[in-house]
Amino acid sequence: MTQDMNMENLLMDTIKWMKEQRTEQLEQMLEELQPYDLAELYQELPIKHRPKFITLLDVEMLTDLIQELDQKLQLEILHFLGIERSTPVLDLMENDDLADLLNELTAEEMEQFLHSMKKEESETVKHLMQYEPETAGGIMTNRFVWIRHHYTVREAVDKLKAFAEFAENIYYLYVLDDQKKLVGVVSYRDLLLADMENRIEDIMFSRVIHVHVDMDQEDVARTIERYDFIAVPVVDDEQKLVGIVTVDDVIDVIVNEATEDFQKLSATGSGRNSIDLQTEPSKAAGRRLPWLILLLFLGLLSGSVIAQFEDTLEKVVALTFFMPMIAGMTGNTGTQSLAIVVRGLASGQFDKSSFMKLVTRDLTVGLILGGVCGGLVAVIAYIWQGNLMFSLVVGLSLLLTLIIGTLAGTVIPILLHKLKIDPAIASGPLITTLNDIFSLTVYFGLATLLIASLT
Repeated sequence: MTQDMNMENLLMDTIKWMKEQRTEQLEQMLEELQPYDLAELYQELPIKHRPKFITLLDVEMLTDLIQELDQKLQLEILHFLGIERSTPVLDLMENDDLADLLNELTAEEMEQFLHSMKKEESETVKHLMQYEPETAGGIMTNRFVWIRHHYTVREAVDKLKAFAEFAENIYYLYVLDDQKKLVGVVSYRDLLLADMENRIEDIMFSRVIHVHVDMDQEDVARTIERYDFIAVPVVDDEQKLVGIVTVDDVIDVIVNEATEDFQKLSATGSGRNSIDLQTEPSKAAGRRLPWLILLLFLGLLSGSVIAQFEDTLEKVVALTFFMPMIAGMTGNTGTQSLAIVVRGLASGQFDKSSFMKLVTRDLTVGLILGGVCGGLVAVIAYIWQGNLMFSLVVGLSLLLTLIIGTLAGTVIPILLHKLKIDPAIASGPLITTLNDIFSLTVYFGLATLLIASLT
């Protein structure tokens, strides 16, 4: 039985048992679900059944559920629950997730929820909300275990046991000095292998890979990926430990950034301006219009290029047959290069020394692609028209435009990156439209130069 069939049966049983008020049986079934499956079930439920459904969940299950959902559904549950029943759930939530959620509320609602929480949890969340959303501070959690450098292994193990339930991650213990500065790290494995009377400062790693609280979340993700960490400590300007970023948060960052870049590449917006299946038609149209208006004017420019060569077209009507192919192939190769470069920039693969190497490589790629495709289409043009000069114009045009398209898709995003502009805004439609202008200019320019031979 597939996962989809399981979910379908689960959904049907849930609705049926809620209607029949078989509460005990339903609660037993829900207790066996993983948080992800619980969230999937909630999203599949018709809206009218959701308030009843959440009344069947205890505080821990509600916490698991709400942390698996997107912010829109999280807010929906908070409003279903109300302030009083939401409070224990908010106290249990990961503070970094809660800070992001509360930022979506009105100032009045935010203050109500914070006031109802435990003072310690509330103060921590307020502190986290001070950091920029897409920084290490914005995605870190304060739920980690720290120990003093003068502790014995026995004292460290005792503290680990005491705070294991509180901590999000117990694989690493972070070592602080008397000024609460980060001076070392020990792993759970280190503690297991050490003698109980050993001192932490004797077994810890003093070279600690860490990130600054203001570091961009993409750079944080890169650090964790580079060192294969499960978590990385976050420090402030004074090297004091203020939190940790865990690998599950980094995965969310990677997914969100990839989605955002794809939306930019497809010119459908990003972040708050993104378009999905739930976006209202008026908003979706409003978010797409700026790009389409820009491309409209660029398209008019492309049309004006054709208008400049009307005399050439009148004399050699066969040129129009290959026009869509020339423009389309140029746009395709430009978009391919763009995707490769944006991916490389996002992963931090490019530096100053690699720029010329990349341009040289893509020039060679353009020559190979243009040579093969240009030669093939030149043969086809000759067989069709029986005119050697006509086939030369078509083949040479495709060769040159594929080189131009490949280089445009490579150079434009890199130049934007150098100008501190997100290279993903050099979207596929924009590159395609620019390449249309380049390719048509080359195509008809060559034909005009050689018009005597063509006619």
